Amino acid sequence: MNPTPATELVVLLDDNGQYLGSASKHEVHRTDTPLHLAFSCYVFDAEGRLLVTRRALQKRTWPGVWTNSCCGHPAPGEDGLAAVHRRVWQELGVTLENPQMRLPDFRYRATDVTGTVENELCPVYTAVTRDRPRVAPDEIADWAWSEWDEFVRIAERAPWLISPWAAQQVPLLATDIGGAR
Repeated sequence: MNPTPATELVVLLDDNGQYLGSASKHEVHRTDTPLHLAFSCYVFDAEGRLLVTRRALQKRTWPGVWTNSCCGHPAPGEDGLAAVHRRVWQELGVTLENPQMRLPDFRYRATDVTGTVENELCPVYTAVTRDRPRVAPDEIADWAWSEWDEFVRIAERAPWLISPWAAQQVPLLATDIGGAR
């Protein structure tokens, strides 16, 4: 059974990234969102194309915005890699091969047009799938395969077209992974 948004818990952190406790995911995202643990995952196919997703229109933050493949929050006590596999399966319906943490210390803060703040320590992963996505419509409105270099150019030249976390992560990933995924 999947937890409901009201019961799904996120890990709260202090400014040094140390565990403080947990809170409801539904209640933690507000105008004064405390720092909490999250992750981002960039999923590539066997040809090296990136799976980009458009957030569902009913999402609380950044509805309808194009972004990386998947984002989520590890549950209290859940290993980060296990959370990536769980959430990618829930949102995209794909299995992952060779997931790798690329940016372990990525952290960002951003405010959307409603005033809701994202304030996350958000390690960034990459992985490969051979599956065709079967997306959860309550999470993802649309998806597409993108050439990696094209997505890098969007992040560098038109960052307003994608989520603020992807706009910040992609240039760092481009340096880290270069042409190899």
